[in-house]
Amino acid sequence: MKPADVYILNKPEPFKSIMMHVQAVIIHTLPTAELKYKWKLPCYYIGKRPICYINQSKDYVDIGFWHSAYISKKFDPYLVSEKRKIVKSLRYKTLEGVNDAVLMDILKEVYEHKDKSFWR
Repeated sequence: MKPADVYILNKPEPFKSIMMHVQAVIIHTLPTAELKYKWKLPCYYIGKRPICYINQSKDYVDIGFWHSAYISKKFDPYLVSEKRKIVKSLRYKTLEGVNDAVLMDILKEVYEHKDKSFWR
């Protein structure tokens, strides 16, 4: 089993279920995304380019986007920056709280900017 899968499967509920659901949404939205294990976290990449990471921290699951500057301001109410200059994230405490539409739209926006200079 891959380290990224072990990371997710070893998390307690409800975090494991949230992470598994998020994985399904990511793969559904970006079928070419590849799950890797970087910085001791599950991270999704397309080619050599990072898309997002998944992390369980405190009492929530954090889906972090490195290239948040390219995410529309309309998603600001959903994103948390919390003293981070570049990374913004979606945070979920329950499986029911996961907003698939918002997650999918953000993933699509990040992917659409793959030809921008930050991807090089």
